[in-house]
Amino acid sequence: MENSKKLRGWLDEMALPHPLVIAGPCSAETEKQVLQIAHDLKDTDVNFYRAGIWKPRTRPGNFEGVGAIGLRWLQQVKKETGLKTATEVANRTHVELALEHDVDLLWIGARSTVSPFIVQEIADALKGTDKIVLVKNPVNPDLSLWLGAVERLHSADIEKLGVIHRGFSTYEKTKYRNIPEWQLAIELQTRFPDLPLINDPSHITGKRDMIFDVSQTALDLNFDGLMIETHCDPEKAWSDAAQQVTPKRLVQIMEDLKIRKETDEEAEYKNDLNNLRAQIDIIDNQLIDILGKRMQVSDGIGLLKKQRNVAVLQTNRWNAILGKMILEGEAKGLSEEFVLKMFKAIHQESINHQEKIINS
Repeated sequence: MENSKKLRGWLDEMALPHPLVIAGPCSAETEKQVLQIAHDLKDTDVNFYRAGIWKPRTRPGNFEGVGAIGLRWLQQVKKETGLKTATEVANRTHVELALEHDVDLLWIGARSTVSPFIVQEIADALKGTDKIVLVKNPVNPDLSLWLGAVERLHSADIEKLGVIHRGFSTYEKTKYRNIPEWQLAIELQTRFPDLPLINDPSHITGKRDMIFDVSQTALDLNFDGLMIETHCDPEKAWSDAAQQVTPKRLVQIMEDLKIRKETDEEAEYKNDLNNLRAQIDIIDNQLIDILGKRMQVSDGIGLLKKQRNVAVLQTNRWNAILGKMILEGEAKGLSEEFVLKMFKAIHQESINHQEKIINS
């Protein structure tokens, strides 16, 4: 994307004294509910009031949003509180209705980002708009697909762009609803540092008691803002009840979050940081070297198995290794989740090496 520095112009113009905050209910349920939450948020750090108008559900039969009538409620929110409004759009009709009701910020959801056809339809409908448009990461960890969606919008002369990191689906059971895969967001930041990056801890965690920790991690990684689902009575929410917080809790979260300020001017800090980073660089090189040697051993095992016509996967051996490494990792202060993910990746690479030899 050329002239990427222009992409964050809309955010810089806001000159916020704190990270950008987008908050409001997962779903607009009733006019009373929408307005009550808005009034509870109007004198807080919230910059945009979000509410789902159309709610694509994984399976039919669940509440799928109130539809266009909810846009009138958002108009009333702006009139009564002065809050700017935001909602998700998934097709041309959604876009046209949202623009007709003067919604200030539109975002493309994870299920839509997966399809270039849908993204292109939305980009065509938004062509040249001065509204802010954010793109959630696709449900699967695919950086090219995510950036491709942004590029389609940028090609449609939409300049006020940004992305939302909401985590990625996985078949594995973890403590998260959607695993963060922070490295993917970091890589996006590295490639396009001027593209505003918002974190959605509600969808990453799926649990309200984890929202603070994920939000703090995002701010530590220099994310530009947060999108946090907020409801006046979360337990009775019509959708995603477990991940919504009360307006009071949102205010407390924002007060407790620590904003890390850059201090590059401090010579001692820079020297210490550079020293530690140099140590990490050395260790990283050692890790690559050790992994390379491990795969050479795997190649030798593959040759033996080929000679004896033995299957590559030996389940008992693998389970024994995994159990031992989890215990070893815990003794070194490594979480079980990290050790599992790391050794599963190493094991898969080892299998790939052995299969290549056996099938050659």
